[in-house]
Amino acid sequence: MQIENEKSKKTNRIKRMVRFAVLLILLAVMSGIPAAAYTTYTTYIHTFDMGFSVESPDAYVPEVVIDSKYIGGADFWDTDATTGAILGLDGPQDLFVDSEGYIYIADQKNDRIVVLNPDYTGKMIIKNFVNMWGVPDGLSQPKGVFVNDTEIYVADTEKNRIVVFDKQGNHLRIIEQPESDVFPEGHVYKPVALAVDTSGRIYVVSSTTNQGIIGMATDGTFQGFLGAQKASVDPFMIFWRNFQTREQRQASIRNVATEFNNITIDSDGFIYVTTSSIAAGDQGAAITDKKSGFHPVKRLNPQGADVMRRSGFFSPDGEINYRISSRAGEPRGVSRIIDVAMGPAGTWSIIDEARQKVYTYDEDGRELFIFGDEGNYFGNIMSVQAVAYQGEKMIMLDKTNNTFTVYKRTSYGDVIISALENQRNRQYDMAVTDWKEILKRNNNSDIAYIGIGKSLYRAGQYQEAMRQFRFAIDVENYSQSFQMYRKIWIENNVIVVPIVIIALVVGIGLFMKNAAKVNKRDQIRGGRKLKLTSHLLYGFYIIFHPFDGFWDMKHEKRGSVLAATIYLLLACVVYIYKAFGEGFIVNPYGIYSDFLAESLGIIVPVALWVIANWCLTTLFDGEGSMKDIYMVTCYALVPIPPLIFLSTLATHIMTLTEIRMILQMVSVIMFVWVGALLFFGIMVIHDYSLGKNVATVLGSIVGMAFIMFVTMLFSSLLLKMVSFINAIYVEVSFRL
Repeated sequence: MQIENEKSKKTNRIKRMVRFAVLLILLAVMSGIPAAAYTTYTTYIHTFDMGFSVESPDAYVPEVVIDSKYIGGADFWDTDATTGAILGLDGPQDLFVDSEGYIYIADQKNDRIVVLNPDYTGKMIIKNFVNMWGVPDGLSQPKGVFVNDTEIYVADTEKNRIVVFDKQGNHLRIIEQPESDVFPEGHVYKPVALAVDTSGRIYVVSSTTNQGIIGMATDGTFQGFLGAQKASVDPFMIFWRNFQTREQRQASIRNVATEFNNITIDSDGFIYVTTSSIAAGDQGAAITDKKSGFHPVKRLNPQGADVMRRSGFFSPDGEINYRISSRAGEPRGVSRIIDVAMGPAGTWSIIDEARQKVYTYDEDGRELFIFGDEGNYFGNIMSVQAVAYQGEKMIMLDKTNNTFTVYKRTSYGDVIISALENQRNRQYDMAVTDWKEILKRNNNSDIAYIGIGKSLYRAGQYQEAMRQFRFAIDVENYSQSFQMYRKIWIENNVIVVPIVIIALVVGIGLFMKNAAKVNKRDQIRGGRKLKLTSHLLYGFYIIFHPFDGFWDMKHEKRGSVLAATIYLLLACVVYIYKAFGEGFIVNPYGIYSDFLAESLGIIVPVALWVIANWCLTTLFDGEGSMKDIYMVTCYALVPIPPLIFLSTLATHIMTLTEIRMILQMVSVIMFVWVGALLFFGIMVIHDYSLGKNVATVLGSIVGMAFIMFVTMLFSSLLLKMVSFINAIYVEVSFRL
């Protein structure tokens, strides 16, 4: 009986273990997380609001790290003559993958080019050769390599030349330093990177040349510079140089353009160049200023103009929120971009040597994904030096560890490339399917919303396309979709539009006619006290007849302080409405000011102007009182409420182009109108000449600044006094 009980207990234990194992297997299957997803870095993208980072599925995961031992043994590598040790990679500077998948590494410290098979085993080494004059020769610290279908181009840096080999490693020719009068005297030619287009034209980056990319013909004939970088200019130094002697100016730092550090070329012949020597302040400002000349990566056309598409929330310049570390221990500061590589479906990637990360964008400059980290763990890089694509794989060169890491594309990365490829091939239905799949895995992917929106736009579903573009905060595409949606709506409501326009024009006309009738009646009131309505309508007489209107205000007692205050409050109200009521095209990010800020933005300048002008005109025989100045100022604001209200409404029915042209013109007209009313009103109530009025207006502006300074100074002193008294009180309280 006891034996049977023991067997039963043992059987029960086995059953429980089996159940537990089955449960673990089911949990693993249900979780659906592949092993490759566990990486030693975080893949992320930037949000539109302040560029904060949000995690994204991995687009690439590490597959293998290739070192010298993996490439080959003593039968492939050179060996040290003394120790017999293998001379593997040492300080590699560049990496290139040709169209057949062969890999070329510029092994700088060993004075050679290492060529690998597509499986990363050694194929050959290019080092010593007999040149075209029959003289034994060799490479010296090459830093760059480029390969086309038939030839290998090597930037032989320390020998100041380009050396060309065929694909079997046989020497073909040497392209010496280009000669031209445009090079400054004593110029040193140091080629560090190069690219060659389909016609054989050579583009060279020289580390000592800041005039731009050196363009040469196939035989090395100099053809000109392309895309010189913009020089950083310090306005104070320009001003100060006017007071320096010739010797001081020669000894001072000159503002010169920065040099490029790397180059590649795409299938269409456009040149991508990078630089890491732009001033941090200029590069940081360029992240949000897409028209800036200080971008660390550019796309140059054959004429040297930057034609990079920068359609994303920010410029494709690397890290966005560079003032804050996205992860603990990460460095701050702008990205130091040192290489660029062309990927599939129009994508391209840049590497940041400050963070050991790779940033990938589509052909419109929209961010796709970011990954990488510093370290010695699998998949991390200690010191990234170069990046290249090998089909579906990405390769990053680590110059510190003398290795390169091969990353394979994940299923998420495959879907991104498939969507971009389908979109380029105009297979929009398939592209929508891919974009929706991306959103299932990453609902923060703005480019997926944009891709769906573009496909819907081409399918004529403009309203739904607008919705997708709104999710992605894509103003330009939203505007195009809205334009087509508006066109169809107008075609379907042909009668409504003219009726609304006629009603609006007639309504405004009747209102102005009634205002003119009331104002004409009030001119002959015969001592009758006017109602508030009359004082309010008088503002519409002033804005078209400022001289007569302000004269009557001063001498005939037209207008009132209450009506003036109402116009001031109306100006505050419409600005509050503008802050909250503008359409998506004008305010895509939904950034709203609070009521107090908008109100103070009107009231404070008015108060400062009234006080400053009264103080100044009192000293210069001005006839107007503070009440007169206040009324003139507030009545000058009359154009603001109707124009701001109508222009805010118009943001809901206008496209981006129309808003830029029409509404900006309306804003200019409004401010000029208000300024003219205020200027002539002040001149009339003080009975000043034109010249004297100009002087007092300028003086009043200076006075406003002075009052603000004194107020801030007084506030600061008052706060310090309160803090001092509070400290004494706390000290006494503790002692008692």
